[in-house]
Amino acid sequence: MNKQIKFLLPESEIPQTWYNIAADLHQAPPPVLHPGTHQPITHADLAPLFPEAIIAQEVSMERNIAIPEPVREIYKQWRPSPLFRARRLERALDTPARIYYKYEGVSPAGSHKPNSAIAQAYYNKAEGVKLLVTETGAGQWGSSLAMACNFFGLDCKIFMVRVSYNQKPYRRALMETFGATVSASPSHETAVGCAMLAKDPDSTGSLGMAISEAVEVAAQNPDAKYALGSVLNHVLLHQTVIGQEALKQMEMAGDTADVIVACTGGGSNFAGIAFPFLGQVLRGERTGLRVVAVEPSACPSLTRGHYAYDYGDTAHLTPLTKMHTLGSTFVPPGFHAGGLRYHGMAPLVSQVVAEGLAEATTVSQLESFAAGVQFARAEGIVPAPEANHAVAGAIREALRCKEEGISRSILVNVSGHGHFDMQAYTDFMAGKLSNYDYPAEEIAMALAGLPQF
Repeated sequence: MNKQIKFLLPESEIPQTWYNIAADLHQAPPPVLHPGTHQPITHADLAPLFPEAIIAQEVSMERNIAIPEPVREIYKQWRPSPLFRARRLERALDTPARIYYKYEGVSPAGSHKPNSAIAQAYYNKAEGVKLLVTETGAGQWGSSLAMACNFFGLDCKIFMVRVSYNQKPYRRALMETFGATVSASPSHETAVGCAMLAKDPDSTGSLGMAISEAVEVAAQNPDAKYALGSVLNHVLLHQTVIGQEALKQMEMAGDTADVIVACTGGGSNFAGIAFPFLGQVLRGERTGLRVVAVEPSACPSLTRGHYAYDYGDTAHLTPLTKMHTLGSTFVPPGFHAGGLRYHGMAPLVSQVVAEGLAEATTVSQLESFAAGVQFARAEGIVPAPEANHAVAGAIREALRCKEEGISRSILVNVSGHGHFDMQAYTDFMAGKLSNYDYPAEEIAMALAGLPQF
């Protein structure tokens, strides 16, 4: 019996290509629509925001897309990331389940986000871009893009959701250390931000609002492009290095994942670990896999949203995509998992759930932090609040194995560490956190604003 707890791949095993699940889906992804005409979007429509290479990846139907060598060279600083067998957590839960976790907190920014940030900075630099503009919720994406821009000599402007800007000063400091300029969103720096503040001077902000501000700035500057840390196809594509490595590491462990669990906000870390495994299912190479997407009960896009066309931002500057959405006007409460506060879900993740290839569930804030504390005490790693949702989902699955007396292999993506989120843990220990289930009437109001065709 294999007693290892850590499974490491050599640098030579960093994937040579990204995996594109669109090539294997049984139905083609629904078209992306222009926000004004509602017609399928064209290359020319996307050109003001993204470089040519990114646009090509966004619409690609190729199964494997080569990773440029300069990107792989930077990946070597933290990739391949480790896979661990959570034996101490298994004992603490007294479960027959075999729990494995892929740990993305080893990157310099402390999460999975650099997997796409490095790629996006590389492609923008290659096409002569001078400035990248983005938004960030918890700050993991902002930290990652700030670092990537510094590596490639690009300026970086970040609109950080106001509630996270106030909750996470050290994340903000990390972005500024890497050379980025950070503003709380909504801000007075854009027409969109001014309009939002005029409507609600005390707005806590949302990712939809921050996206609107970033898109406005990028579209008005000929030397700038926009960068997004989740949701779009090319971002999910870049994250599949996680799952490709995990496939090989599970082979090293002499095991096969029966259940995959990951948190979902925009969908990038979920897609990163799950899509390569789902590719095997779609190609008929394996059966019997369950994939579980775990989202916060305070922002339940997959479980309580509609699968419909919607805007990706509050000001309706972005294209319309078919996704699970709570409505672009949805403003979630300021709970501590800032990276999971987006109103919509990645179109490809939404399609995978809609087609029954994955299932979705919710976790409350208190359950997620209790799971994070239990995981930290057993495994010595403090997960980010976002990753706590995945840990909570994995613990549920392990306890189900205990109840049923069945030993299943559970693979969970611990997408980042919580070292910049200790105030949230402090608040949890002090009993200052509470649960919040978004009221049905407020969700109905937000969904009432969905575009009609």
